[in-house]
Amino acid sequence: MFEQELNLYWKKVVDTIKDGVMIVDTGGTIISANRALENITGYTRDEMIGQSCAILNCNIFDNARESKGNQWCTLFRTGEMNMRRCTFIRKSKEFIHVLKNATLLHDKHGDVMGAVETITDISEILEKDHQIEVFRRELKSEDGFHGMIGASSRMKRVYDLIANSSQSDASVVIYGESGTGKELVAQAIHEMGRRQAGPYVKVNCASLNEGLLESELFGHVKGAYTGAIQHRTGRFEAANKGDIFLDEIGDLPLSTQVKLLRVLEEKVIERVGANRPVPINVRIISATNKDLKSLVKKGYFREDLFYRINVIPITVPPLRERLEDIPLLAESFFQRIRLKNNKDIEGIAPDAMRLLMAHSWPGNVRELKGAFEYAFVTCNEPAIKPYHLPPTIYRAEPGEADTREAPMSRDEAKKRQLIQALNQTGGNQSKAAEILGVSRVTVWNRMKRYSISK
Repeated sequence: MFEQELNLYWKKVVDTIKDGVMIVDTGGTIISANRALENITGYTRDEMIGQSCAILNCNIFDNARESKGNQWCTLFRTGEMNMRRCTFIRKSKEFIHVLKNATLLHDKHGDVMGAVETITDISEILEKDHQIEVFRRELKSEDGFHGMIGASSRMKRVYDLIANSSQSDASVVIYGESGTGKELVAQAIHEMGRRQAGPYVKVNCASLNEGLLESELFGHVKGAYTGAIQHRTGRFEAANKGDIFLDEIGDLPLSTQVKLLRVLEEKVIERVGANRPVPINVRIISATNKDLKSLVKKGYFREDLFYRINVIPITVPPLRERLEDIPLLAESFFQRIRLKNNKDIEGIAPDAMRLLMAHSWPGNVRELKGAFEYAFVTCNEPAIKPYHLPPTIYRAEPGEADTREAPMSRDEAKKRQLIQALNQTGGNQSKAAEILGVSRVTVWNRMKRYSISK
């Protein structure tokens, strides 16, 4: 009685298992599948039952078909399959990595009547392993420095200046075009410096108007102006015993420059609306994409302030002046963006890399990163090609045909390659097999599968 009840609830038991479970007959036809297999493959139970297990496009399927003997699968020769790694193609044409275990099923007479397979989706585990390995390589990379990528002589000089200036309390100003990575330089100075245990506060001087900027930097007291309903601590006080990063310091209003000069000279600040000085202990790191000397001559920047902040100047070179770093940066951005996407893109085509090397990069490293974000949206091929890059980088010649291919499934790609090989060899299956790097039996099987006649 217990055995009958157990058989009655067996389907429910199997459906609670998180691994996919599939039963096939001796011909490879699926006769049972659980709910987890539906989730893993994307096929419904009704779509799988009655179909050959080849519907799952297992990458070791052809090898099994070509093994010696009459069985369609090596499982029926070996009797079992343990922890075999392989890939399936989901109904949505996505690749998934799985671990497969299988064993034969025998009737009461000992005759083989089929097989049961369990399938574990390990795609997420492999992706995490890959991500960890990429991060490990980046951490160990000899071509990087605190998040900055580059092995050119100019970048190595920047790294040396960062290391040396980090051990000083002198003011640092970072020069460079927009998108060169000035903020990364400032961050590295703090992380390597003696104040690394203290706060690191960032302020963009160009993002606020004059009134708000002073309140932001120095704080205000209640009632200092309309809307000041309570006391507020400024960024300088918040950065006490640490570093403050003043980005776009060239946009600082003259009235605020006077107050900043006092901070540098006397090590005190005054909140807006108060007259009591507050002592502070802060090292100032600033950055600008402007020529401060030129601003001084035009009267837009105080000369005395310039000499106070320009104690240790660091110039970050534009990307066009360190072309040898482009492949390193390109590979880094490619790997990072690849981790965030599900697209199976393997790399950067050589002609695309040549195009990247030839571009002038007015937006510098930031533009290069944006180019790869664009390419990952437009690319549906194994590698990023020139026409996957933004129009500002890839400009097709007049009359040039767009060679871009539409997205193809794995089966469509195999079918197209087979047709091309057969056309090239005049229908000779043996020679087509040599071109494709497979056996003649594989060519015959694929011709049958894709309904290709001689």
